[in-house]
Amino acid sequence: MNALKTVRGPAAWMIGAALLIAPPAFAQMSPLDRSNPAGSGQDTNLKPHATPSTVTPVEKIPLDKVRLPNGFKAEIWSHGHPGGRTMVRGDKGTVFMGTRLIGRVYAITDRDGKREVKTLLSGLTQPNGLAFRNGSLYVLAINRVLRYDNIEDKLDNPDGKLYIQVGAPCNICEVNPGLHAQIRRYNADGTGMEIMARGVRNTVGFDWHPVTGELWFTDNGRDWAGDFGPQDELNRLQRGLEGGNFGFPYCHAEGIPDPQVRVPNACAGVIKPAALIGPHAGALGLVFYTGSMFPAEYRNSAFVVRRGSWNRAQKFGYDVAVAVARPDGTADVQPFLSGLLDTQKNEFFGRPTYALQMPDGALLVSDEFNGAIYRISYAK
Repeated sequence: MNALKTVRGPAAWMIGAALLIAPPAFAQMSPLDRSNPAGSGQDTNLKPHATPSTVTPVEKIPLDKVRLPNGFKAEIWSHGHPGGRTMVRGDKGTVFMGTRLIGRVYAITDRDGKREVKTLLSGLTQPNGLAFRNGSLYVLAINRVLRYDNIEDKLDNPDGKLYIQVGAPCNICEVNPGLHAQIRRYNADGTGMEIMARGVRNTVGFDWHPVTGELWFTDNGRDWAGDFGPQDELNRLQRGLEGGNFGFPYCHAEGIPDPQVRVPNACAGVIKPAALIGPHAGALGLVFYTGSMFPAEYRNSAFVVRRGSWNRAQKFGYDVAVAVARPDGTADVQPFLSGLLDTQKNEFFGRPTYALQMPDGALLVSDEFNGAIYRISYAK
């Protein structure tokens, strides 16, 4: 394999914008931030849950707790990759996984029915974003974009361009709408930047509807505004509304003005979400299902992976939901994978983060907390 390369030239401006992205735990300490934990009515001792940096023994992975609809089955497809989150698959079957705080990118190969895990990259700053283009693996690592040549695949979007989210540099603050809290689109060489959506606080998962071709994406709601919201969002970018405003920092969810960053008519002209997906749910991965293994009612529906809350006394999420688009552009959200949260004891056993559809129609779901991937299959 060829060596890693930093994307230079026109892409350098894009990298510079990414320098100002911060993870939620650190972003809230930004001098720009206008959070008011003491005034939120919440327990101010709440803090993000630590992700284990060591391998979870396979016998301790809580597969027995996973609950699915009738006919579905969960099994451990791979393990031994601590902190693994995002997943993309190459044409030859290699599954690449990004991480956040652990700073690694893994490559998982299938050898005679057994998965082998290799640490492909290490020592990076939050290499959570992965994409492919013409055989090259692109790794977005906060302060730089790396390209690993001659890997396997292509970008998985309808127009062959690279979509990047530039998040807010805070939990809640005023932002430059030309720089932060947006989804951008680039040519593969870094030229031709377009802002596709504004007012997007922090999206990790987005995908294109298989029928309409419209972009759908999750957005994590702000913290320290109460246990019950504002809720995370499932958004839809309608054709003709490219560059539209989705509300941050002034307006949240289905029309909630922000209590700290106030402006008149805060929600005027804001594109409302297709669905709300729970308070502090940590909605990350999103993938539309196009396979034939699952029952027909799942086809063209979106699986939304919810990592789970930290800024909430009663934990929420730690699951996978399925969103079915309605004719009016909204969506109906129902549970799919559950069991990793004990609501009675208020404790969790795993943190699903991302989903990837396999060629046979099975669905892979990564569990960052246990360093595992679950394979979800269906049989009548």
